Amino acid sequence: MGSQGFNSQTNGPRLGITEPISLGGPSEYDVTKTNELEKFLADAGLYESQEEAISREEVLGRLDQIVKIWVKKVSRARGLNEQLVQEANAKIFTFGSYRLGVHGPGADIDTLCVGPRHASRDEDFFGELKRMLSDMPDVTELHPVPEAHVPVMKFKLNGVSIDLLYAKLSLWVIPEDLDISQDSILQNADEQTVRSLNGCRVTDQILRLVPNIQSFRTTLRCMRFWAKRRGVYSNVAGFLGGINWALLVARICQLYPNALPNMLVSRFFRVYTQWRWPNPVMLCAIEEGSLGLQIWDPRRNHKDKYHLMPIITPAYPSMNSSYNVSSSTLRIMTEEFKRGHDICEAMELNNGGWVELFEPYRFFEAYRNYLQIDIGADNDEDMRNWKGWVESRVRYLILKIERDTFKMLQCHPHPGDFSDGSNPYHCSYFLGLQRKEGVPVNEAKKFDIRLTVDEFKANVGSYSSWKPGMEINVTHIKRRDIPAFVFPGGVRPARPPATTRRPHTASETNTTTTTTTTNTSSGIGIGIGMIDREDDARKRKREDDDTEASTKLLIDEGNGFTTATATIGIGGPSNATDTNQVVGTSVVGLLTSKEAEAEKLAIEKLMSDPYQTSPQPQPPPQLEELEELDDNCHMEMESSTSTNKEFAVPVTISNATGASSSLQLNGSLEELEPPELVVPLPTASHATPASQKKPIIRFSFTSLAKATGNST
Repeated sequence: MGSQGFNSQTNGPRLGITEPISLGGPSEYDVTKTNELEKFLADAGLYESQEEAISREEVLGRLDQIVKIWVKKVSRARGLNEQLVQEANAKIFTFGSYRLGVHGPGADIDTLCVGPRHASRDEDFFGELKRMLSDMPDVTELHPVPEAHVPVMKFKLNGVSIDLLYAKLSLWVIPEDLDISQDSILQNADEQTVRSLNGCRVTDQILRLVPNIQSFRTTLRCMRFWAKRRGVYSNVAGFLGGINWALLVARICQLYPNALPNMLVSRFFRVYTQWRWPNPVMLCAIEEGSLGLQIWDPRRNHKDKYHLMPIITPAYPSMNSSYNVSSSTLRIMTEEFKRGHDICEAMELNNGGWVELFEPYRFFEAYRNYLQIDIGADNDEDMRNWKGWVESRVRYLILKIERDTFKMLQCHPHPGDFSDGSNPYHCSYFLGLQRKEGVPVNEAKKFDIRLTVDEFKANVGSYSSWKPGMEINVTHIKRRDIPAFVFPGGVRPARPPATTRRPHTASETNTTTTTTTTNTSSGIGIGIGMIDREDDARKRKREDDDTEASTKLLIDEGNGFTTATATIGIGGPSNATDTNQVVGTSVVGLLTSKEAEAEKLAIEKLMSDPYQTSPQPQPPPQLEELEELDDNCHMEMESSTSTNKEFAVPVTISNATGASSSLQLNGSLEELEPPELVVPLPTASHATPASQKKPIIRFSFTSLAKATGNST
């Protein structure tokens, strides 16, 4: 083992707001395990071929030529003299996963077109450029989204997917060597331009702030793959998106500047398992700037105090990139960090392989009760818009359930969507439900969340672009009633003796397990073959007969809302352990006890910063006010008249990634900017009449001890 190098002195320029935790270099073990990791990622198909890489470069060159022709055409139409027409220029920049160098085969390329002051966004970019693109035979699937918070033009050029933003600068001529990293580039820029520039500025700043770009890229590629396999990669669902994972990995690279990806992955889980949220993760100090743009600062901005998992962007104006995380999704991610930490420590101790770390999360075995949200439309365009809107609203349902049940009922959203294949204009979303772990049974009670569902229904039904045929149905289902189309090949796996796992805790009981892993359309696999030591038949009967509590979900008929009734017993987490989980809690890593203690203290020291936040005694703002977006792309959280006060969740809408859950409404960018999805006032044509009977969901927790056995 190489020297750990725990000290507070660096041999070169420091990257980050603190000294590194360790300057230790790689050992032979680290080199070997890193080679194994790179081979694992390559075998998983995460790297594009040389031919595809060349094709992307050619497409970007072609796009650059197109915008240069476009800006000259616009300049001539504006009446500029011929000299200015010839000098007119536009330039293409890339950002997101492509710019970071972690994109995979078939991934979109996030691009930015920077144009001069006389080339407008509405008339020229979404007008003339759109017409030029639509006339080109090598451009397909053209879909402009000018109303998004970050306006975007989506299309395919020679088969390569492009997301194109536009930034209008206050310059008459755009120089070919333009440096958009300078803050002066934002001078006199409109809000949409500032948002559009932010993606490139953040991406470039990340690459400047990591000590070893190659190690950063391999580690980030690994963590993105891990997050998708474990079902925690989705900004729109309240987890983390591409930019969030990049910032978390970059901070680990700063703390271990000489480490190889093997050690960086292990330390990623070690650091963030010990991290005390809401202490912020920052790559550099937050700059005030001279342009007066609002920055993230919980000492001055009231709403920033309620961000649960602050991950701060390094470019001015600095903002929290993860303010859409809720208490439920934060809990799930911290459990996954703990699981990853235990697996990495066991792997170091036993020289194990990488397969176990990337075992897919078996969402449809994890809970006994689910909410199923079905949506449909009449055509492709309506479905794309309706799907994007509903995806952005589902997270509000979770937040409202947290609020109205005082966080006693926890929700786990699946980050993807599913379709049975028979209707291309229909898909389903799923939420796992469970009682909060550790709540005494004698504190259990019934929760009437009829208003919660009513709010969600009214929220979705208030879509300003609603059209006939846009439908949504919400039903409760038991695990045994999950539709077969969510499983690979549409075939429900044989029921294992122990049906689910409970979330990872330090007090897991030992369980003998075997696993067979398959993939679903969303990348989350379903494991089968788990063996538990309990009496399987008795346990299964207890679960299936868990009917002491009832849930009645009445969704108003008409306008796409149907009626459904179900009986439900919401218990705590399931008794069976995850087959992917490391059992036992006495694993000791390769660090000596002295080194481990020194590293632990160093991690604690990271969280002693001027932006440290603590739980606030005053009640946080209410969800009714979460629809207003401020200048810094945060969701407003002002007080309301609601009597439910026990929740503290900052909320905004951001995009999902991946084909199965892309947010088409806002362009599905690399989560570098949140889209504006402001809820309009309900319209009489399709909003639910107030006179109709309100939907009701009642969760009874009065008999959980008998219903769930020894689960807590």
